[in-house]
Amino acid sequence: MKIAKVGNFSEWYSKILFDAEIVDIRYPVKGMPVYMPWGFRGLDYFFRELEKLLDKNGHDKLLFPVAIPESIFNKEAEHIKGFSDGVLWITHGGETELEDKLVLRPTSETSMYPIFALWVRSHEDMPLKVYQTTTVYRHETKATRPLIRGREIYWNEAHTVHATFEDAAKQVDEAVKIYSEFFAMFGIPFLVIKRPDHDKFPGAEYTYALDTLMPDGRSLQIGTVHHLGEKFARAYSIKYSNENGEKRYANQTSYGISMRGFASVLGVHGDEKGLRLPFVISPVQIVFVPIYAKGNNEEVDGKLRAIYEQLSKSYRCVYDDKNKRPGDKFYYWEMKGVPLRVEAGMRDLSAGKVTLTDRVGNKNVVDIAVLESEIPRAVKEYEKRLFEEARAFFDSHISDADGFRKVQSVYEEKNGFIRTGWCGSMECVERLKEEAFDVLGTERGREGHVRKCVICGKEGKEVIIGKPY
Repeated sequence: MKIAKVGNFSEWYSKILFDAEIVDIRYPVKGMPVYMPWGFRGLDYFFRELEKLLDKNGHDKLLFPVAIPESIFNKEAEHIKGFSDGVLWITHGGETELEDKLVLRPTSETSMYPIFALWVRSHEDMPLKVYQTTTVYRHETKATRPLIRGREIYWNEAHTVHATFEDAAKQVDEAVKIYSEFFAMFGIPFLVIKRPDHDKFPGAEYTYALDTLMPDGRSLQIGTVHHLGEKFARAYSIKYSNENGEKRYANQTSYGISMRGFASVLGVHGDEKGLRLPFVISPVQIVFVPIYAKGNNEEVDGKLRAIYEQLSKSYRCVYDDKNKRPGDKFYYWEMKGVPLRVEAGMRDLSAGKVTLTDRVGNKNVVDIAVLESEIPRAVKEYEKRLFEEARAFFDSHISDADGFRKVQSVYEEKNGFIRTGWCGSMECVERLKEEAFDVLGTERGREGHVRKCVICGKEGKEVIIGKPY
């Protein structure tokens, strides 16, 4: 591949998605790519790990229909106002115009909550904690970018119902913790940022987002968590009887991670050779490359395949005996991001050894007798290196600056996140947007910091600004 990622990220990203067979963008609907086998297997493993965490924390998996009747969709006015310009409509059944048009779900609050009103009748029915991994649809009018911005979005969304505002707030904190654990699993650094009111989820009381940085220094939102209060419960009559038999409206939360999270793994960890995938989500975890010489293929295969078959019981392995040079095979599997490679010729095998190489370049000659026990150590070392590199880049692209000229100067030099001040006015937000900046919000753990507004100079609060995707 050999394209420098930093400084050429857009070119690098487009090329690796094609070369590594992640998606094919040639499908004739803008923003709806085809997920190719290698890409979809990685994406599927990514979401399986999220589902494991949700299951562990008391959530149940389900699946709701993709179509939402217009009459149901329109019940929550504030929410609908936030999505109305971006929905895709089903207007006909065959040649017959539908009396009640259908919306292809842009998110699932309006489809799920009428049913929640039937499921939640008593305080004993709560908390209700469910999720689905599915697709949502938005008529995205901005420039699309595979896995980052599109019209068909693959994602996992969770929805919960609680008796009180405080119970829902605790669930928000639990969701942030789950998402933090999830992205830490893949070595992705991020900030947890409370969105300003103008950028929170439509209809929410408040929203937290997890934001990381891509190699071009632009911020990418990789997860969101919303406290919905009673707004949707009032719109869809989600009521329960408390211990005294009194009727109360429920409080709710929703939270989601989309294919953007997977895009962050590809973008943050890749290098000029291609992808570098975390072990748990790589479609192939270990590739075996036999080194042949002077027609000894069968002899080499006889010894190396036995090792491959043993490790295949525990890991996703491939034995690459294609009629190609070893260097070509190395290049191919490095570009695909496979974490570990086992290679050996007859001399090594006769001595009871193989060479174990990881995707960051660590290479060790290992006794066959201890190879299986060496794999977890090699994986840990590999993923530690991925995280350290990602963390170093991330930390070096968080800056402090006061005053707009200083912000522009710092961003031109370093990109990334900038801690500065904001007075809370939309006029100052619009001025920032003229330069492609946006107020992302208040970093969790730094609430209460006072700073002068980057635009008007009035006293305000500390916020994170950046240039988001």
